[in-house]
Amino acid sequence: MKLSTKGRYGLRAMIDLVLHSENEPVSIASIAARQRISESYLEQLIAKLRKAGLVISVRGACGGYIPGKAPEEISVGDVLRALEGSLNLVECPGLSDVGCDGADVCVTKYVWKKVNDSIDHTVNEIKISELVKENQRVILEKQNRELCCDKKE
Repeated sequence: MKLSTKGRYGLRAMIDLVLHSENEPVSIASIAARQRISESYLEQLIAKLRKAGLVISVRGACGGYIPGKAPEEISVGDVLRALEGSLNLVECPGLSDVGCDGADVCVTKYVWKKVNDSIDHTVNEIKISELVKENQRVILEKQNRELCCDKKE
């Protein structure tokens, strides 16, 4: 499985939105500038996130976007599925209602189920709020390093 730019950029945009929407809605232009993502591409991603209920559009002069749920309630899996669709590594017909001719004797379907379940579990466990905290920690760490380097000079 390889995530496209939709998933990677959309996840970055969602984190940025949560980080900057505490006091007011965030514009697509501001997210695009901070994340170095094309505004037109970001509009497409935000539309998918909006359709999934993960972001809300706020109209008006000070309009923009805000999270559709609390960051603790939004998982990485929610964001990735809204943008990418299924995250299954393998779409095995033997695991679905469709079935396949060899499903009754195929043992590889258990491998695909375990891998798919593992991916789902992992991305569902990581919440946007955790990534926001990690982002803040990394920025603070970087600022501290820069201060230390400035003092040495």
